[in-house]
Amino acid sequence: MDRTKENTGTIPMREAHRFDEMRLDQWLKRSVPDYAGPLTVEQFKGGQSNPTYRLHTPDRIYVLRRKPPGQLLPGAHAVDREARVQEALGSLGFPVPTIYRLCTDDTIVGSIFYIMDYVEGRIFWEITLPEVALAERPKYFDAMNATIAWLHSVDYTSIGLQDYGRPGNYFARQIQRWAKQYRGDVEAGADPNMDQLIDWLLARIPTNDESSLVHGDFRIDNIIFHPSEPRVLAVLDWELSTLGHPLADFAYHLLPYRMPPTLRAGLLGADLALLNIPTEAEYVAAYCRRTHRTSIPGLDFYVVFGLFRLAAIIHGIRGRLARGTASSAHAAHHASTFPAIAEHAWNQARAARL
Repeated sequence: MDRTKENTGTIPMREAHRFDEMRLDQWLKRSVPDYAGPLTVEQFKGGQSNPTYRLHTPDRIYVLRRKPPGQLLPGAHAVDREARVQEALGSLGFPVPTIYRLCTDDTIVGSIFYIMDYVEGRIFWEITLPEVALAERPKYFDAMNATIAWLHSVDYTSIGLQDYGRPGNYFARQIQRWAKQYRGDVEAGADPNMDQLIDWLLARIPTNDESSLVHGDFRIDNIIFHPSEPRVLAVLDWELSTLGHPLADFAYHLLPYRMPPTLRAGLLGADLALLNIPTEAEYVAAYCRRTHRTSIPGLDFYVVFGLFRLAAIIHGIRGRLARGTASSAHAAHHASTFPAIAEHAWNQARAARL
């Protein structure tokens, strides 16, 4: 699948995600300062979880992100949390879109939603950055590295996020959470590799315990870069953000280095020198410098946890597809990769050096 072609741009609203545009227009007039119609609504192609729309007016463009309609798993699709964390981070100058308003009245579009600014820039769907000149590629990787290191250095209590999650005991809680979601989503089916991963991870939880604000899905296609510079303008898709272990968040961001391109957008097996892309060791070292670490002992555990979590997320897409609530037109393709990702995760666990 050509990820750039399949995910770039907008389409007319999907039938399952349609709503009354006039009703939204009236709400925007009441709720968003300086809003003026007429309004035209399109749906973004990309996204697997929360339906996202581009709202055109004569003077500006907004983005609407909503909880999907239909039967949902408990605690999932918390767009109110997304709005809250972006507002808080925006107060520090961290690169996030401006949030205009959260609406908890599900009669407007059929579920709760928020309105944010449309950030003009570039989103890269291929980790190899084929659109970028060779000499510039390390700068884009460094910009991502600096941004995630900044996030993990934020004093979350100073921006009112001390109750945004439960500090401490992150891995035990997360493994149990994703295991419960995986086992409870019966429509998506079971997999023996997932069952083995759950036991493997629970038996190897590191003793070091840290807490920071974590994004939960920090990857290149959730970042808007400046139209012509290696500079991050906005980090998107905060659905999985919480207070958690920064090394879990960073290792999840590292997954392209451990994933083959045939399975998911990955760098495993690629000639990084030819592509002029930093090696995993170089990228880890840059993060360590920025976060004042000498190294990351037990990195393989964090990577395996990230792969398990990725498999659980894809398993969730598989379940939403079975229930008819998947947000992306390409959900079937993503769901089909679940068994291979679960197997890859288990293979990484067996090869881990701890």
